[in-house]
Amino acid sequence: MVFKRLLGSLGVGGPTVDTVLPDWTSAPGSTVSGQVHLKGGSGDFEIEHITLELVAHVEAEHDEGEGHGTVTFDRFVVGGGFRLVEGAEHSVPFTVTLPWETPITELHGQPLGIALGVRTELSVAGAKDKGDLDQLAVGPLPVQEAILEAFGQLGFGFTSADLEYGHIGGTGQQLPFYQEIELAPSPQYAHAVKEIELTFLAAPGGMEVVLEADKRGGLLSDGHDALTRFTVAHEDAGRQDWHTVVDGWVRELVEHHSAYESGASYGHDGGHRSGPGVGTAVAVGAAGLAVGVVGGMVAAEVVDEVGDFFEGDDEGDDEGDED
Repeated sequence: MVFKRLLGSLGVGGPTVDTVLPDWTSAPGSTVSGQVHLKGGSGDFEIEHITLELVAHVEAEHDEGEGHGTVTFDRFVVGGGFRLVEGAEHSVPFTVTLPWETPITELHGQPLGIALGVRTELSVAGAKDKGDLDQLAVGPLPVQEAILEAFGQLGFGFTSADLEYGHIGGTGQQLPFYQEIELAPSPQYAHAVKEIELTFLAAPGGMEVVLEADKRGGLLSDGHDALTRFTVAHEDAGRQDWHTVVDGWVRELVEHHSAYESGASYGHDGGHRSGPGVGTAVAVGAAGLAVGVVGGMVAAEVVDEVGDFFEGDDEGDDEGDED
């Protein structure tokens, strides 16, 4: 076992920590089980608390432009209240439940460029240290996958995904950020919209789907993006004709977009805005949206960006800090 970090707050000789997550992909709302492995240092230490934080790398828009920061969106105390004697090894098993709105980090086994992780914090003798950050893989719920498959079958292509800090007005959003999945339109709709942004807001009883048309040439003013919202049930994943359903959604969105250009107003109060994404390259196949190779760009670029976040994470960062 390789222990990843010495607890800097405790100095040389402090305990080390390594959190081991399962090597399979989780889903929003599902449980994740693992182990926190501790190894004692050069003396005895009282382990007061072992806390796991779910963290995400998000974008935030402000007056000066865009910034990036790390946001903690859930915390779980999974252990503590014991003495770790000098040189001893101790493991703490845990099972935690992911929030239903946890972002999707991969599709069809390929990364989408979303940096999501589990950070371990130890509280030892009054000192706290965030000593370990591990990448978390999250795949779509069945109904999310069915909707994404339908977009692919309709000829839409995945271009990028990112996490935006803020709230979409008029929805039941719970987390302090939301995920945007950006889709290039199929030839049928390319004349009407430049891009469609898709957001899933899942909950135990179902899911809200928010579709937004990308602004074109200044025709849509800030705060008046053309968007539509729909509600679906989890159990509908395998019993709806999603090709027809999603096509109807897009038609309604395009009608809203065209109506606004003609003078009608379709507004919202949530500041649902798009970001630059991560430049993910894609290919559209018969099975739906798939991350692959287009024009010499490779999906490995996305892996590099996510890897930079985990390798360069500063364990002293405060929640929500922006670069």
